[in-house]
Amino acid sequence: MFPANPAHPQRVRVIPFQHGLGPLDYAVPAGMTLNAGDAVEVPLGPRRIIGVVWDLDSAAAPEVPASKLRAVAARLDLPPLAAPLRRLIDWTADYYVAPLVQVVRMAWPSVAFLPARALTEYRLSGPPPARMTPERAKALELLAGRGTGTLGSARDLARIAGVSEAVIRGLVAAGTLVAETVSGDASPPLPDPDHAAPVLSPDQQAVAATLVDAVDAAQFAPFLLEGVTGSGKTEVYFEAIAAAIRRGGQVLVMVPEIALTAPWLDRFAARFGCQPLAWHSDLKTSERRAAWAAIADGRARVVVGARSALFLPYARLACIIVDEAHEASFKQDEGVHYHARDVAVMRGRMEGLPVVLATATPAIETQVLASRGTYRHLHLPSRFGGAQLPQVRLVDMTRHPPARGAWLSPVLGAAISETLALGEQSLLFLNRRGYAPLTLCRACGHRIQCPDCTAWMVEHRLSRRLACHHCGHQLPVPASCPECGATDHLVACGPGVERIAEEVQRTWPDARIAVVTSDTITSPARAAALVTAVEQRSIDIIIGTQMVTKGYHFPDLTLVGVVDADLGLQGGDLRAGERSWQQIVQASGRAGRGHKPGRVLIQTHQPGAALMQALGKGDAAAFFAAEIAARRDLGQPPFGRLAALIVSSTDADAARLGAQALGAAAPVRDGLLVLGPAPASMAMLRGRHRHRLLIQARRELPLPAILRDWLARVPLPASVRVVVDVDPYSFV
Repeated sequence: MFPANPAHPQRVRVIPFQHGLGPLDYAVPAGMTLNAGDAVEVPLGPRRIIGVVWDLDSAAAPEVPASKLRAVAARLDLPPLAAPLRRLIDWTADYYVAPLVQVVRMAWPSVAFLPARALTEYRLSGPPPARMTPERAKALELLAGRGTGTLGSARDLARIAGVSEAVIRGLVAAGTLVAETVSGDASPPLPDPDHAAPVLSPDQQAVAATLVDAVDAAQFAPFLLEGVTGSGKTEVYFEAIAAAIRRGGQVLVMVPEIALTAPWLDRFAARFGCQPLAWHSDLKTSERRAAWAAIADGRARVVVGARSALFLPYARLACIIVDEAHEASFKQDEGVHYHARDVAVMRGRMEGLPVVLATATPAIETQVLASRGTYRHLHLPSRFGGAQLPQVRLVDMTRHPPARGAWLSPVLGAAISETLALGEQSLLFLNRRGYAPLTLCRACGHRIQCPDCTAWMVEHRLSRRLACHHCGHQLPVPASCPECGATDHLVACGPGVERIAEEVQRTWPDARIAVVTSDTITSPARAAALVTAVEQRSIDIIIGTQMVTKGYHFPDLTLVGVVDADLGLQGGDLRAGERSWQQIVQASGRAGRGHKPGRVLIQTHQPGAALMQALGKGDAAAFFAAEIAARRDLGQPPFGRLAALIVSSTDADAARLGAQALGAAAPVRDGLLVLGPAPASMAMLRGRHRHRLLIQARRELPLPAILRDWLARVPLPASVRVVVDVDPYSFV
């Protein structure tokens, strides 16, 4: 603690919430007491900005005499960041070579500094504006279907509608949006650990007892909870959650995508009598403020959220669950490029609590750590309640080709017809959104490409648009070729889920279908509506991307068809095979989860490939043994380390010269290999020209320190941006 003394002014080191600034020293004024982790307001030039006290011993090597320091203006009434969380923030910033303030802001988002009461939100209840602009019409169309209550703050509404805040303010001024004062301190319901105790199998009971003991021990203990699809992993780790609640602790359950949690939320409510607190970007400002406060003071006992929930300041965190822990979406690809699975384990270590990584298809890194004993491996080898794993068959597309203009083989088509005749449900899996990935002119060969990215525009026939899946740029489908002007010569090349849906509707016109992608399932409410429709037998055939492979339990779904199993092998990175295995196994796991047997048909042009053979035989051990051996031989993760430097600029020459400057200054030492620079495979992204350098290092090398020293030695113009991606998952 730092008591103020006017005769001997003390100093603190503050992390200011200002982009581009490092730590700054301030004096502690008379009458103020500060602790590390306190939120403060400090002067910066003529302004006051928010910051956090990070260090209380900065006087050890003063650069400025304490008497000349400006004083802290105020201590803010926020719970301080506890020492374990500050250590985690320090570790994350160091390991991922990120600015410390960017990590701090994940613990203290902007809603933390809003008042608990008297927040202003808006309701769509007034007359249409007298002057209707295209932007206003777009906003009103998107806001109209979001209920009758308050919709959120002006910033919330601008984000929802994809317009500027000025457009929203204009609708407020016109009286179309009506302001209301709402509270930001609502308390979440309290889960009851004894509401509905489950009936567990002997295998489940043994694993659950191990997890409960770990929670009661209140010590760091990382677990890999591996179970086949349908084995009841969720019900098992619910018992760990119940134990934490009984101890008065909090639990964080991390999920890869919050929009997919509807089935999970229903199972949680059935077990504990209420919904957990959800933390996600779709919350209104008042809801987000109330959620943050309940997490920080301990009222929120169970929190479910995606990556951003990991750094929140839990008052009494007792356990962390990472569900679907294999998912690549736990790797952040903007801002701080951290992997939430790995940081969750580190938070457990620093706070002294158990961490459970639950998955049917563990990542290779996780498998290796479990084999070494770093993680304790808990296994559920069979499905719950006597359900059997589905039978898997490879469909050789060279021997059973589809009809011209079709994508489903006769074998898969016959299976769909049989399933419909039995009154059962089918799932067709293709991990490609939209109608077709490429629009081509047959007259001149022109391919319609995004103007801001090195990517083709994807046709979305449902919305009658071409869209870039990387930057979001959209345009109407043109009537003629933009290059040569030829009409009626633009053709869609390749299938997306919408094209498969079209084929299904044409072949089985009486079948009721649902297309499930991130374009159609945009919120937990829409996911819940899908679940209800499937469970009520209002849908016969689901056509979906990887969104439909996670956590859904449909007892009458007995057939899964993988439309293009070869698609994932085209990635060209070290995780391509592993990722394909995970996606196909997860999709296959939707079949036969009830009492009816299931089957899986995997369409492939490469039935002899090692991955396909392993899928056909269900031989995970052989597949992963070969993958792990290859990684070990090449020194790839987890046996070595990778990092990427992505150099970009809106000016092509500046990006190229910046990358060359970094390449010329690359460190040279044993165990370190620098590849590049070279133009990125996606050479332009969101209007920025991109070059990449890839660094491979032995595990024992201090890679973050090497990267920081390297970057510090190369001055670059302000127009050039360098992104550091430690442990990269994307190589584009």
